[in-house]
Amino acid sequence: MRTTTYKRVFAIVAALAAICSAEGATTLPDTTFSSTKGIEYVVEVRDTVTPPTIGDYVDRYDNRRHTLTFRGSAQRSMPQTGTLTSRPTQIEKVWEFATAYDSRKTSTGVWGGGSGWTGQPLYVEWSDEMVEAQLATSSAILDTARREVIVGSLSGEVYFINYDTGRASRRAHNTGNPIKGTVSLDPRLNGNLYIGQGIPAEEPIGAEVFNIFTHRRIAFYGRDSKSWRRWSAYDPSAVLVGDFIIRASENGTLYKLTADDTRAEIHSLLRYRRRGYPAAGMESSPAVWQNYVYFSDNSGILLCVNAETMRPVWMFSTGDDSDSSPVVAEEQGRVVLYSGTAVDKQGDSGYCNFTKLDALTGEKIWQQRIPCHKIDYAEKLREGGMFATPLLGRANCSHLIFSNICGWGDDNGTLVAIDRSSGNIVYRTRLDHYSWSSPVALCTSQGEMFIFTGDVIGNVYLIDALTGKIIFKRRMAWNFESSPVVIDDCVVVGTRGKHIYKFRIS
Repeated sequence: MRTTTYKRVFAIVAALAAICSAEGATTLPDTTFSSTKGIEYVVEVRDTVTPPTIGDYVDRYDNRRHTLTFRGSAQRSMPQTGTLTSRPTQIEKVWEFATAYDSRKTSTGVWGGGSGWTGQPLYVEWSDEMVEAQLATSSAILDTARREVIVGSLSGEVYFINYDTGRASRRAHNTGNPIKGTVSLDPRLNGNLYIGQGIPAEEPIGAEVFNIFTHRRIAFYGRDSKSWRRWSAYDPSAVLVGDFIIRASENGTLYKLTADDTRAEIHSLLRYRRRGYPAAGMESSPAVWQNYVYFSDNSGILLCVNAETMRPVWMFSTGDDSDSSPVVAEEQGRVVLYSGTAVDKQGDSGYCNFTKLDALTGEKIWQQRIPCHKIDYAEKLREGGMFATPLLGRANCSHLIFSNICGWGDDNGTLVAIDRSSGNIVYRTRLDHYSWSSPVALCTSQGEMFIFTGDVIGNVYLIDALTGKIIFKRRMAWNFESSPVVIDDCVVVGTRGKHIYKFRIS
């Protein structure tokens, strides 16, 4: 009876999604540009029965009341924007949620709790019907929440939090290993949560699919014995493309999955490496435009792959390791891609290459080369450059794109605004310390845009996006390394340590 109730509600949701077909979307060609000669690769098809075609270009993330994956969309463009009634002046804490603390010593240290990079919370608003269906099928619910936050923690747990009360809404799910990346909830709302483990505190380590309605793991992918790289962490956030799940791994493999609420299986995969280099891993989350998938890696390349055939379309040399996720946008009828790099393999100093490309061909439109250096912090040399994912401007700042930069000149941390058309730097705002956290936008009804961001010593900032002026700054916690999610006039964000916070901007 309980399963029947859930199945009926899910069928209604799926039917409504199918009705909303994408107008004018066509399959992008299975082209291979000469730039792909710079890599060697193998495509492996495991499911020869299910057609590989994407077919359906419905944007199931196009619901501004949800944030279900890293940066809220398949394009990693953070379409969710906070709403303010007037020009803001302050940030205040609404609630804090305590996580467990993992004190196990690993080869990379103690990871603790709270959330780290990228660690963005998800936000979902359940309909009354979905709430009733879950109450009928799940014994894991602790505090009925129509508005719910979901976040993976460095403690190894996934937490479910009532957005309004700050109390646990479901029993936590313990994966066994620290989670560094952002979990992803299937936008078909079948209950599937895609989780990537980040550090091998214990074996096995890998990726799992956990159904939050039944509170059961339905799939787990451990170390891939055929992978070209042995590091089997999964920091990238999974994304739905048509009816396939795309997820990238730090083992140098891009996976394409089929999944429903009871199973998840590998359909096909791409293993690749840059010629003359060992296989690299992906820590950035793949972005998608129709049937093209974009991701960057540790070897210094940005790759476009056809999600239908899993073959590379084009390759671009970025100049260094890139952990920042690429952002796709449509501008004046042209599909473009923004990407930034770290300063890692260049040595203690070098350039953060902030680049705009034609997303269909890989042609460079402009590149801003920002001189950066590594940072000595907490008795460890941290990489410089860009770890935040860029934020597209909107309202009175629609001509700009923003990002946090580490180790730029004399500044440990900087928020930069760049003109999207020319690539010129419009302004840079100095932060008290560096920031790996990705900024989010809030806009007033008068069309003014403001930015919320945090830094690694616990400061939160409210910045006028048009001018770069800091309106409010206060130390509110310890190390905002993870990225926030924005809802109305509030943001939810985690810290290294053991807390998740909800802040109100007013």
